Amino acid sequence: MWLLVILIIIAVIVILKSIVQIDEYERGVKFYQGKFSKVLEPGWRIILPIVESYKKVDIRTKVVDVPEQDAITKDNVSVRINAVIYYKIFDASKAILEVENFYYAVSQLAQTTMRNAVGSVSLDELLSEREKLSTSICKIIDEATDPWGIKVENVELKDVTLPEDMKRVIAKVAEAEREKAAVITKAKGEVEASKNLAEAAKTMATTPGALHLRTLSTINDVSSDQSNTLIFCIPIEMLESFKAGNGTVEAVKKLTENIKK
Repeated sequence: MWLLVILIIIAVIVILKSIVQIDEYERGVKFYQGKFSKVLEPGWRIILPIVESYKKVDIRTKVVDVPEQDAITKDNVSVRINAVIYYKIFDASKAILEVENFYYAVSQLAQTTMRNAVGSVSLDELLSEREKLSTSICKIIDEATDPWGIKVENVELKDVTLPEDMKRVIAKVAEAEREKAAVITKAKGEVEASKNLAEAAKTMATTPGALHLRTLSTINDVSSDQSNTLIFCIPIEMLESFKAGNGTVEAVKKLTENIKK
């Protein structure tokens, strides 16, 4: 009788110890006598002691912060770069059977791939086409980790650190580009101004009295300031020539009255 009770108690303990829980975000890789058996889905599962075992695998998206790496660009510029990798496991059995430690393996693969990718581009390409380079790194890592049951979703280059002397060189280049743009803009303005002046000169030359009116207008502007003293002589012949333009004599009289004031 006591033996039966003991056996029942042992059986209950074994059954309780055999029940394992697989959460929704996990998969279990089951082994029978050391050989792969199947992948366990979420829920309560029975794992027989001694003859069976299992390993849990988290299938959620993982984030790996790749440490800062020294790399040399195609044009022999030394830089330091770091990145972030987003990946998830799509086949739990491969992640356990095909690679010893997929966390470490992905991190190491990302570091070497990142250095190789930087070495294939120039500094200008690295700075201006960072997104394109990230896509290239992501594709290479994804292809390499596919046999491990891992899908690389994205790779982001976080920072590119340049040597101090290179920073000064880039700053000088940027300043030179700004000065070049300023000179070009100023030259374009001078060209437009010269065109306008040429058009104005042509108009004055073809319109009787226009040049004299312009002269009188300039004199009027100068004489408007009480601190200025203006002395000029107008020959009688010039007054006679003003009659070619309508209202010119009246403009001269008004100008003379303003100067007297």
